[in-house]
Amino acid sequence: HAYSRYYGAGFLEKLLCSYGRWFHNRTAITLVPTRKIAQTTHDMGIHPTSVWSRGVDCTRFSPHKRDAALRQQWGLQANDRAVLYVGRLAPEKNLQMAVSCFERIRGLHPCAKFVLVGDGPMRKRLAERHPDYVFAGTRRGEDLARHYASGDIFLFPSKTDTFGNVVTEAMASGLAVVAFDDAAASEHIRHEDNGMKAQLSNDEGFVDHALRLADQPTLMNRIRAQARLDALDLNWAAQVEQFEHLILNQPLRNSYNALHKQSISLL
Repeated sequence: HAYSRYYGAGFLEKLLCSYGRWFHNRTAITLVPTRKIAQTTHDMGIHPTSVWSRGVDCTRFSPHKRDAALRQQWGLQANDRAVLYVGRLAPEKNLQMAVSCFERIRGLHPCAKFVLVGDGPMRKRLAERHPDYVFAGTRRGEDLARHYASGDIFLFPSKTDTFGNVVTEAMASGLAVVAFDDAAASEHIRHEDNGMKAQLSNDEGFVDHALRLADQPTLMNRIRAQARLDALDLNWAAQVEQFEHLILNQPLRNSYNALHKQSISLL
């Protein structure tokens, strides 16, 4: 429902919220990816809920997929910084924050490149305004993994995602993530240890964290290494086991609910 305001339909937000509450409360349980979203859904009147996070494939997403030829194609030398964004090029992703952040980085490091992986309604406008940016388009599978691993700093400026799988994929790929203290970053990033995060209201802090990484290669490389180590613990096997446990232990309250609450919803 919060996305409506980014598409000129903010007047529908309350209606969409009510519909979401009605929809989720018709299911046996709603699974949410973070504790913060669990509180948000509780406040919305959605119940019952349980936290079920996301895993990441650390075999596919790995620093070993780094590709020197791809970096050369982007116009980078060995020690130049590749600043990466992966996701939809859409208004709700707060992309102007990422653009502003990169421009500050480039002011100090003129050889840096901004690589945007993904597509969406903002691509054409961004490409017209910034023809020097690298627009890689939609990538999948091993090709996506290669793009991740060939970056250095990963910007995740979104303030609206319920999780943001790209954060854990970037960590698994050995990138230094800069994000707001929300969604996946809130759950999995420890500031200045395995990533950098700023408070949701602190846009300048977001930029400052990215600048520190660009200016301090020792800090950046230490964070990159720790991010990869921590991502190894976020395997899908553990998440599947937790999901099975939630399914097997979800009671059917009565015969009426047994007919109408066989489904599970995810946020």
